[in-house]
Amino acid sequence: MQVILKEDIINLGYKDDIVTVKDGYGRNYLIPEGKAIIASESAKKVLAENLKQRAHKLEKIKADAVELAQKLNGLTLTIGAKTSSTGTIFGSVTNIQVAEALEKEGHKIDRKIIYIKEAIKEVGNYKAVIKLHKEVAAEIALNVVSE
Repeated sequence: MQVILKEDIINLGYKDDIVTVKDGYGRNYLIPEGKAIIASESAKKVLAENLKQRAHKLEKIKADAVELAQKLNGLTLTIGAKTSSTGTIFGSVTNIQVAEALEKEGHKIDRKIIYIKEAIKEVGNYKAVIKLHKEVAAEIALNVVSE
């Protein structure tokens, strides 16, 4: 089943992408939740016309994402966490703590677009990727220290 996404969905696609999904996933989740519509011929034509009209606006959004990525690249965040005597963190550092640290730096970033490659369960240095646009991502360094 082909559907047109109405919003970004992690590990599936971005807004206005035409993707192929299993019938049950499309009918039982994506369409009832308002996250997608069926990709009929008429819907594809409407999508093409809308994309043509919004091309200039989309270029500005991408330019803004590139500008923010340049500010964020090379940024190092220090995140404090409660640890045991061996340096193991009680729990783990998640994208929520990274988003809060970014907000303290003056960058309001949604936690849903922050990806941490491996689980942070010990004190040390790590990397996180922020997907600002489907073609633009920024990589920041995380320095996890004991509180």
